[in-house]
Amino acid sequence: MIKTKSQGIIFGIIMSYAMAYGMEVYNMAIKLGVDLQVGGFSTMTNLVFWEAFKEALYMGLFVFLFSNLWGNRFGAAFAARHCDPERDNPYFCQLLRQGGTVAVMCPTMSLVASILFNIILGGASWVQLPAIWVGTVLKNFPMAFLWNFFAAAPFSHWLFGKLFPAQ
Repeated sequence: MIKTKSQGIIFGIIMSYAMAYGMEVYNMAIKLGVDLQVGGFSTMTNLVFWEAFKEALYMGLFVFLFSNLWGNRFGAAFAARHCDPERDNPYFCQLLRQGGTVAVMCPTMSLVASILFNIILGGASWVQLPAIWVGTVLKNFPMAFLWNFFAAAPFSHWLFGKLFPAQ
C-alpha cells in the first residue's frame, strides 16, 4: 500500500518500466520477425530481450511521464465512475483503474512509438501518421491489457511490497 509521495513515485517507476519492458519485448519480437517463423513466439532468442531492454530504458521514461500527466488520472476517473469502494470489492476497483489506465496509455504510447520509430527513425511520411498510429494501437492494445493485468501489475505490487513491507 502506497503511503507517501515518494513511495508513489517509486511504484510509478517500477510499473512504468515493467510495462515498457514487456511491451518492448513484444514489439521487438515482431520487429525481428519472430512471429512469422515456424513456431512463432516460441522461437524467440535472447537477442529479443537485450534489444528490448535497450529501448525500454528510454521508453520507460515516456511511460512514467505520460502516466503521471494524464494516464493515472483518467484511469482513476474511469474506476470512480464504475466502482464504489464502499460497496464493491476493492480488487474489482483496482482492476477497473488498471483497465482505464491502459485504455489511455496504450494509445498515448502507441502515438509516441509511431512518431519515434516510424516517422523520425523510419522515415515514413507525417501524412501516414494517423494510419500508422491506428495500426500500432490495434497491434499493442491486447498485449498491453493482458501484460498489465497478468504480469506488470502483479510484479510491481510484489516488488513494491518487498521494498516497503507492511507494518
